[in-house]
Amino acid sequence: MGNYIIRRLLIAFPVFLGITILSFLIMNMAPGNPVDMLINPNIPKEMLELKREMLGLNDPLYVQYAKWLGGIIRGDLGYSFSSFAPVSQLISERIGPTLLLASSSLFVGIIIAIPIGVISAVKQNSKLDYMLTGLSFLGTSIPPFFLGLGLIYIVAIGLKWLPTGGMSTLGGSGGSLDIIVHMILPVTVLGITIAGKKVRYVRASMLDVLEQDYLRTARAKGLSEFVVTNKHALRNALIPIITVIGAEIPLLLGGSIIIEQVFQWPGIGQLTMEAILARDYPILMGLNLVAACVVLSTNLFSDILYAMADPRIKYG
Repeated sequence: MGNYIIRRLLIAFPVFLGITILSFLIMNMAPGNPVDMLINPNIPKEMLELKREMLGLNDPLYVQYAKWLGGIIRGDLGYSFSSFAPVSQLISERIGPTLLLASSSLFVGIIIAIPIGVISAVKQNSKLDYMLTGLSFLGTSIPPFFLGLGLIYIVAIGLKWLPTGGMSTLGGSGGSLDIIVHMILPVTVLGITIAGKKVRYVRASMLDVLEQDYLRTARAKGLSEFVVTNKHALRNALIPIITVIGAEIPLLLGGSIIIEQVFQWPGIGQLTMEAILARDYPILMGLNLVAACVVLSTNLFSDILYAMADPRIKYG
C-alpha cells in the first residue's frame, strides 16, 4: 500500500501540471479581461494601457503562465486584479465555510442514501421499493436551485422557522448554534440531491451482492438476516459506493456555487462568481488549483478506502 501511494503521488505531479496548463489556456481564451471591466469614458486610453502593462496582460501567454507557475512553486498565488488582496488569503477566508457546507451535506446525503438503498434492495419489487425508488428519482430530478428557492419561500418566508440565508445573524453573536441554524436549509438541499443520486447506486450494488453464494452459506449457518445484510453484504457492496462517493466530492464543491448564491453562503462559490464577473484571473486560477488538488486527493483517498472496505484488495 505504501509503495502504491508513493507511485500515485508521483503520477499526480504531471497530471497536476497538465490541469494547470489547460485551465490557464481556457481562462485566457474567455472574452474580456479585468481592464475591460474598467472601461469608462472618463478614463484615458493611455491609463488603460498602463493598467494592462502593470497587470502583465500584455505579456505572451507562456510568459504569464511561467510567472504564475513560478509563484506557485514559491507558495505565492499572486494578487487579485480587482481587490489587490493576496489570492491565498481570499481563498483561505472562503474555503472553510464551503468545506463545512460540503462535508455536512455529503454526510447527510450518505446517511440518507445507504439505509434507503439497502432497504430498497432487500424489499426488491415491493411497494416500499417502488416508493423509495420513486422518491430517489424525485430528489435527483428537482434542480437544487429550484428546491432551495422553494424551501426559502415555504420554510423561511412563509413559516418563518429558519433564516433565508447567510452564515450567521447580522448583529448576533455568531455562535455555533447560529451557524447550524443557517446551515439547515442549504445542507437539506444538497443532502437531498446527493441522496437521490446515491440511493440507486446503493440499491444496485446491494442487489449484486445479495445473490452471492457466500450469503446463502451464511444464512444456512443460522445467521440472522440483519447480520447477513448489514455485516456481510453491505461491506462488500461498499466498493462501488466508495467510487461514486469519491467522485461526488469535486462535483459537490462545484455544485455548491449555485447553492451558495441562493443562500448567500460566504464560501468559494460566491468568490468564484465575483471573480468571473470581474475577470479576475489570479483568483480563478487559484480556485482551479484548489479544485485540482481536491480531485487528485479524493481519488487517492478512494483507493485507500477500497483496501479498508475489502481486505482482499491488494496493490502491487
